[in-house]
Amino acid sequence: QDQLVESGGGLVQAGGSLRLSCAASGSIFSINVMGWYRQAPGKQRELVATITNSGTTNYADSVKGRFTISRDNAKNAVYLQMNSLKPEDTAVYYCNAQGLKTFYLSFNYWGQGTQVTVSS
Repeated sequence: QDQLVESGGGLVQAGGSLRLSCAASGSIFSINVMGWYRQAPGKQRELVATITNSGTTNYADSVKGRFTISRDNAKNAVYLQMNSLKPEDTAVYYCNAQGLKTFYLSFNYWGQGTQVTVSS
């Protein structure tokens, strides 16, 4: 029953905001890194932002200053606040979580993806 459930995608005009949420469920021992990736039509999947269990964040240059990643360790959840959205942000956004399923077994889970469309 291990899974990542995403929500919060939608259609927004340029300059608007969206907040994406992702929560891990199932048997989880610990999560070291959670993040968001996106894939636009005809393009490779790219990193948007990541956050470690200690709170260290990393952002793609294209979203720095506009997006904020955060997490709730107690809920095994990660969030992406997206402000000042641009049409180039249009993509399917995928949640990712990496860590330990058990004391000795690692995992790398991906969410199902949520569509974000930004109109000009």
